Amino acid sequence: MCSLNTTIRPRRPAGRSLAAVAVVALSAALPAALPATARAATATAEAASCAVLAPGASATAEAAVRAACGQLGVWYSWGGGHGATPGPTFGYYDGSDPDSLHDGERKGFDCSGLARYAYAQATGRDLLNGTANDQFHTSHAAARFTAGQGTAPLLPGDLMFWGSGHIHHVALYLGAGQMVEAYESGTHIRVAPVRTGGDYAGAVRVDGSGSVPPPPANGGTTFETWGTRVRTHSSPSVNAAVVDTFPGPSQVSVMCQQHAETVTAEGYTNDIWSKLSDGSWLTNIYIKGPASLPGIPDCGGSPTPPPSGGSKPFQTWGTGVRTHASAAVGAAVVDYFPQPTTVNVVCQAHAQTVTAEGYTNDAWSRLTDGSWMTNIYIKGPEWLPGVPTC
Repeated sequence: MCSLNTTIRPRRPAGRSLAAVAVVALSAALPAALPATARAATATAEAASCAVLAPGASATAEAAVRAACGQLGVWYSWGGGHGATPGPTFGYYDGSDPDSLHDGERKGFDCSGLARYAYAQATGRDLLNGTANDQFHTSHAAARFTAGQGTAPLLPGDLMFWGSGHIHHVALYLGAGQMVEAYESGTHIRVAPVRTGGDYAGAVRVDGSGSVPPPPANGGTTFETWGTRVRTHSSPSVNAAVVDTFPGPSQVSVMCQQHAETVTAEGYTNDIWSKLSDGSWLTNIYIKGPASLPGIPDCGGSPTPPPSGGSKPFQTWGTGVRTHASAAVGAAVVDYFPQPTTVNVVCQAHAQTVTAEGYTNDAWSRLTDGSWMTNIYIKGPEWLPGVPTC
């Protein structure tokens, strides 16, 4: 994630640069709508300014720049880009900034989501999955540069960071004193002059070496694992013989999944296991994604257990979908579904009106864990059939 600071984000006018104020003043004197030809020319000029603007960068870094520039004009969205796989997702309210209230309706990236996507596109590997602070401390650094060094040693594709003690923002250097960034809620991905004052913390050159892993040759689907010393087993049980051990995050080829032994680990509980291409089994807890992996068939094991507490199962849709502590998008986030999954609905109620994905609805569903989800992201009509009113 990224923010203007690590606590409460200031209102936008107070944080504008003199250049931004000048732009606002100029825009007030211009017609409200530019002719289509003028708009097209402006867009073309912006696209041309987002490119590799200096020599010397690696092919990987240049590819990362091109990937980031390919998202020019996409919405900044708080939490965007942090789905199970790199790419734009809908964000959510950051809890303090009024400009973030509509991030749940904006599909895009926050600052670290854009950096993650750029290098995933360039390398075929999810090297930078995490916050800006995580990326600043990445183990994939080929070189590091202090704030005092400025931009003199930087090459296109280097990641620039801001934060004092805790890193809160990241951008990709383009060269020639320019960078591309997902800046803040209410704006779009843009090119901007580099900022090396204030709490600029330095830069990191990413080591993107290594060959891109080939797709599975056996019909499986590739997923990323997380955690350290993760073990696969000869059957879907933690007591079964250990087949393999992954010292750190790795890629696995998943053939199918099924309900089996319930496992509690790392604060999660799940009874779904995945069968890998080598015949071993891995609890889904250690596979990035929802509890039940999207698009993966059932192995023919035990059937899905029935919903508890009189609830009814429904399928969600969309990516980056969140549940909340109450029936409002501004309420605390309880859970996050990077991909479509199954939820058990207890009851539904009319509450806050939400507009997202081209739909408007005031119906919310309460799930078995007590959290709430707007019915927009539940497959079915606006008011779910057979579900009682809360």
